[in-house]
Amino acid sequence: MGSRLRSGAAVSVRACAKINLTLRVTGVRADGYHGLRTVFQSLAMHDTLTFVATRGPFRIECDDPRCPTDDSNLVWRAASLVWQAMGRRGELRGVTAQIKKRIPLQSGLGGGSSDAAAAIRGLSRLWRTTLPEPLERSVAARLGADVPFFLGGGTALGLERGDLLFPLVDFAPTWVTLVIPPFGVSTQDAFGWFDGDCVSARPDSPIDGPNRRRDEGGFWIGATGGRRTRLAPGEYRNDLEASVAARHPDISRIVRALRRRGAHYSAMSGSGSSVFGLFTSKELATQAAGALSKNGRLAVVTATVGRIRYAALTDPRPLLQA
Repeated sequence: MGSRLRSGAAVSVRACAKINLTLRVTGVRADGYHGLRTVFQSLAMHDTLTFVATRGPFRIECDDPRCPTDDSNLVWRAASLVWQAMGRRGELRGVTAQIKKRIPLQSGLGGGSSDAAAAIRGLSRLWRTTLPEPLERSVAARLGADVPFFLGGGTALGLERGDLLFPLVDFAPTWVTLVIPPFGVSTQDAFGWFDGDCVSARPDSPIDGPNRRRDEGGFWIGATGGRRTRLAPGEYRNDLEASVAARHPDISRIVRALRRRGAHYSAMSGSGSSVFGLFTSKELATQAAGALSKNGRLAVVTATVGRIRYAALTDPRPLLQA
């Protein structure tokens, strides 16, 4: 599949961030991973990846020195899997991936996973091939549990490891203030702290601890394809937040500060460390960002993005060559 590319041919693609409007830990699976019930939501904030046809082995360049540029980067792994899916043999070669990072690392905003999904789309376009949708999703799933979400974006319910996806009616367009503290939180640490806290509270039930409560009652939200998904009144919360905040108290301070500044909902995203607040106006969101941009924190104003807009934003664009 594909054909030989002229050196210098290039494709640019955006990789949008996400927040977890909800994140509930439902148990520990037989494979050792945690079962999740989460609602993903795409944001306009994005990294930009440019794939340039070059001579020699595949390589990654990034403007953030903290971002790995070796084969531990998900972009490298995505490129390798797409290369294999196309039936190509031998060393991955002939492309330089340039990453302009705007999504902070270890922030719970899905930057690495979104970059991986962008690599699948961008390299398919650069290499002039179209992977069948089932194969594309299979490649994404091999890269990480939340990578498949970034193929479609918008608002989606994620079950099992977060990789069993059900597109929901898109969340109403909303202004979002993201506050990123000057520290990151690894996913492994966040779940480890959660498990430890739960065991300490209830040794007989490793998932039934201080971060859990029984759901009673509930309400319905719409979903595409005629499906409806029941969310309980306590559903809009992040089960990992209390455990992460116990080690990093600034998380709780930011959540409270965003609510005082007018956010109608605020929580930690994913495994942290970023905290988001949802606002009814750009003015309120901007004022909150200004007030919380201190003590080494980064505060950014962005907005939610539905599936149609997401598809337009993340569609790979060939770059004109001089």
